[in-house]
Amino acid sequence: MTFTIVARCPKSGQVGIGIATYSICVGLYCNGLSGNVGATMTQAFVNQGNNPLALRLLAQGYSPDHVMAELKANDPNHEYRQIAVIDRLGRLAAYSGPKNRGWAGHVTGEGYVSMGNVLAGKPVVDAIAKAYEDSANLSFERRLLAAIEAGRDAGGQVGNDGHLTERSAAVMVYGDYDHAEIDLRVDLHDKAIEELRRAFEEYELYRGYYKERSKNPKDAMPQYAFVQSLAKGKKEAAQ
Repeated sequence: MTFTIVARCPKSGQVGIGIATYSICVGLYCNGLSGNVGATMTQAFVNQGNNPLALRLLAQGYSPDHVMAELKANDPNHEYRQIAVIDRLGRLAAYSGPKNRGWAGHVTGEGYVSMGNVLAGKPVVDAIAKAYEDSANLSFERRLLAAIEAGRDAGGQVGNDGHLTERSAAVMVYGDYDHAEIDLRVDLHDKAIEELRRAFEEYELYRGYYKERSKNPKDAMPQYAFVQSLAKGKKEAAQ
């Protein structure tokens, strides 16, 4: 009961995941990103060993199709998985196993996979794909956020008793470094996507400050002073 976009940015070469689900703590399972290597995600009935295995194979130069075949051969329950694999060049492979529950499926485009299971129907993954494509003028992180917001607005997830709200969500991006460039998660919230957007917009205000603080610690503004300056700016903007 999850909808996801896994993508490689054609402008920056960054790789990222935007994801939302009725399940809790979904960010725990998004360990399939590596800068200059690729992106991968296994969902539905999760196999946490898939992501590190896929990244190791991508790092050795294997194609996404080969990686998908290896994941299948390594997993007797492969038919219960939903998987996306994208390499550092944007080549991809996607799979929605026949034993996924509810409506499950995926669509692909240039450097991205939109996929989900236990959804209201194909319009959900179509909306995710369209929002990602239509937001090409935005930053990569904002494109991922826009995509999962579109999935929510297109009906999101459904259970036996109707719509299922998103209780956890995450957006993660890797680029040229061994560490994440952004890793924001909402582990448990009645409106997880809205809360993720709120956290993202707040963090955007801090990104430059944190970057400068790490490069120039001697002259760094104390964080409480920076917070005060933000509050002052917001107050002045509201007047």
